[in-house]
Amino acid sequence: MSTDESVVVVGSGFGGLSTACYLADAGLDVTVLEKNEQLGGRASVLETDGFRFDMGPSWYLMPDVFERFFSHFGREPSDFYRLERLDPHYRIFFKDGDSVAVTDDREEMYDLFESYEDGAGAALESYLDTSETHYEVAMEDFVYTDRPRLRDWIDLDVMRAAPIGLQLLGTMDDYVDDYFEHPKLKQIAQYSLVFLGGAPSNTPALYNMMSHVDFNLGVHYPEDGMRSVVDACVELGRQLGVDYVTDAEVTEIVNRKSGFVVENRAGDVRADYVVSDADYAHTEQELLPEHERQYDEEYWDSRTYAPSAFLMYMGVEGDVEPLAHHTLVLPTDWDGHFEQIFDDPAWPEDPAYYLCVPSKTDDDVAPEGHSNLFALVPIAPGLDDTEEVRTWYRDLLLDDIAANTGVDLRDRIVFEETFAVSEFADRYNSREGTALGLAHTLRQTALLRPPHRSEDCPGLYFTGSYTTPGIGVPMCLISGEHTADALLEDTQA
Repeated sequence: MSTDESVVVVGSGFGGLSTACYLADAGLDVTVLEKNEQLGGRASVLETDGFRFDMGPSWYLMPDVFERFFSHFGREPSDFYRLERLDPHYRIFFKDGDSVAVTDDREEMYDLFESYEDGAGAALESYLDTSETHYEVAMEDFVYTDRPRLRDWIDLDVMRAAPIGLQLLGTMDDYVDDYFEHPKLKQIAQYSLVFLGGAPSNTPALYNMMSHVDFNLGVHYPEDGMRSVVDACVELGRQLGVDYVTDAEVTEIVNRKSGFVVENRAGDVRADYVVSDADYAHTEQELLPEHERQYDEEYWDSRTYAPSAFLMYMGVEGDVEPLAHHTLVLPTDWDGHFEQIFDDPAWPEDPAYYLCVPSKTDDDVAPEGHSNLFALVPIAPGLDDTEEVRTWYRDLLLDDIAANTGVDLRDRIVFEETFAVSEFADRYNSREGTALGLAHTLRQTALLRPPHRSEDCPGLYFTGSYTTPGIGVPMCLISGEHTADALLEDTQA
């Protein structure tokens, strides 16, 4: 392709960074505009008083996706950062006083499941074997291969995978019920749905493949945190010729006969094409004129959004044993929490939540003698998060951590900052303050998600978690490839 063709990428989340690399590699002149002071979108960093917090993604899953991404450009992840495999992958504290560690030792995991339920060890082995098969089929035929139109599903690969696809049209709840009866085993098999923005009752059974990701592929930590992955994508882009501009909030996308004008705080930019990695609903409702919007306000109001989050970033004196690098704290019955996210929105009074302690693995994220810790509670998008509510919830959460993990943080916090619905809306322009985008419900999966190509504004494309293949850092990297392929296909038609 001629380097005379230019594209502006709005937003520098992993979808935008990925798209920029693929398009620059194809010969386009690429400029990335980022609203905030840091590149990386939600994968930003908070640094203060010797502490460094990953404010967004903190789990490095699906290492095969990162390897595939960098290999396209003749690189590999180790060219940019070092990975450490975590063992245990994570620890779970149940609120009845029980706790388990999920480790790299498969026999140990079979024994653990068997200790809760006769036959559950063999059931886990069968479940993981099936999960691996589903992962391989899904990734090859439905994730790495984009199928944005109905006609794309009339394909031999789809027909070959049809028996698996039909089997997985139910919910995760129903699917996992076929393997395990004990509620704690079901929770271990389904906890990753939180990262997909769903609940067991509304997420397609297809996502049982995440158990293969968890148990078989493992959980890793990139040296210096997820920020190092952002830096790797940015450095790769620079090597390919991408220009990056921060503090450049886009205020309007103007489509003219001669091309686009992307109006932004740092100075207007002209381009032949535009890719938006900003919130999809924000782009359509706020940056485009009405006649170039694919969807109206009613459409966006009718979507099921992934949860927002209440986050507490804490610098803590001393150690925080027995917390692991990744720790989950779960009520023995978590249905009430999911109901307060999806059915009857409210601040959960008996929350399921996640604790991350990167200082367990990385000495550089906290001063000597201190721990770096953040807590994340999934909450319904759109909740009011006034100072009064946040103060109440902060105290509730700290009390809950002390009661259910034995780690009392209340008198040891030397730095503290909260982040919730209003910050997700203000900092990232996210619809209703969702932390992730559109949930992976059956009606919002595959071609039922918004498309990469705008149908009403030729030359405008979308990438990121609202599009296929969906939520999560690996999925957004793949989304960038799909978006770039769509743009390049259209320019060469």
